[in-house]
Amino acid sequence: MATAYRLRAGDTGPVQQSPVTCGSACLTVARMLVDPLFASWVRTGAPHLPGSPSGATEKERFAGYERVVMSRTNGLFAGHRRLNTPWPRALGTPPWGAKRELEFGASTRGTLYDVATIRHLSGESLANAFDHLIDVVAEGEPGLLYVGNAQLPRHVVLVLPGDGDRVLDVYDPGTGRVDHLRRDAVVTHRLGLSGWNVPWFVVQPTGHGRIRAFAAKRSLGGVRATSSA
Repeated sequence: MATAYRLRAGDTGPVQQSPVTCGSACLTVARMLVDPLFASWVRTGAPHLPGSPSGATEKERFAGYERVVMSRTNGLFAGHRRLNTPWPRALGTPPWGAKRELEFGASTRGTLYDVATIRHLSGESLANAFDHLIDVVAEGEPGLLYVGNAQLPRHVVLVLPGDGDRVLDVYDPGTGRVDHLRRDAVVTHRLGLSGWNVPWFVVQPTGHGRIRAFAAKRSLGGVRATSSA
């Protein structure tokens, strides 16, 4: 039986395998955290799951799945063949595509997400947004934080529940490191995540699950479901 994959502050996870796949790397790691069989395939190559991209090493398998993710987040059709607004791959992962991918098996089944713009919030509002993010990821559901400079978002990191004291953990795919994410660093724009400091967007759980009765089968393509709804 595959063991659960976990990341906490002080750990090191996979590193993104191309300059434009920071979002895809975060979404791949998010899926590893909720799907032990998928995590086992990425790390060891076993079990060989249906639809798996080729790869003889962990880096090759991770890179292959990054490309699978980007084909969904940036293409015309997201998971479950839902219509998606296409986006150039050279510009990375769009927040709306990331939202659909999180709902398509990169989080606990049934979790709903939304996208919030936080770039121009005041200090107090930004602190409130951070506290809300703590609350909605508290049940173990990951979120994404888009960061950049004053002009543009340039990088994506994965936000994870911390160990208490109103602190989150953050996985940076540029380095693979998992560190604490503190409110003051967000409010004062001193994030220091792969050189980027300004928070732009969060893709976060809504706090409301989708109730659906279905039989599901997990694979590398995500959750394949036959819905009764």
